[in-house]
Amino acid sequence: MSDLTETQLSSEQLVDGVLLNAFRDEVRLPDDETSVREWIDHPGASAIVPLFEDGRTLLVRQFRYPPRRTFLEVPAGKLDAPGEDPADVAARELEEETGWRAGRFEHVGSAYPCIGYSNECIHVFTAHDLRRGTQTLADGEFVEVVEMEFAEALARARQGDLKDMKTVTALVYAAAHANETSLPS
Repeated sequence: MSDLTETQLSSEQLVDGVLLNAFRDEVRLPDDETSVREWIDHPGASAIVPLFEDGRTLLVRQFRYPPRRTFLEVPAGKLDAPGEDPADVAARELEEETGWRAGRFEHVGSAYPCIGYSNECIHVFTAHDLRRGTQTLADGEFVEVVEMEFAEALARARQGDLKDMKTVTALVYAAAHANETSLPS
């Protein structure tokens, strides 16, 4: 295998934002030529697929400004501090967005949703042993909690009805993990 690593030669910060930082880097390519890479530094996030014993799950409907449309999504939120445990973020975001708590979380995968321009990594968890908590949305956050059968949510993801990639990925990871853990040893 050849070494395809690109080496940073210089970096200019273009945006110092509340959530994101944007950079323009000059890089050395594997053939010793140089090029420019513009990219977004993102702190990472956790996404949660709540799984009730009766086969239901919870999604949230919310408007997303960049594409200017409303999406049906799994609950999720960003890591707020360097080194924050993604499982702690999953617990916090599940209750804040849906008003439900989980007795147990399982990490079922991680994914980089935008590898061409961001270093964001989303950690995906399933949430089990659910019980009522308190929904506490952040200022300026508006979501509607939607209950549905997990099988329906998964089918909608597979059919292309759900357009948010973290949601599609999270539902597929959750289904794959359920199939793996239900196999006899």
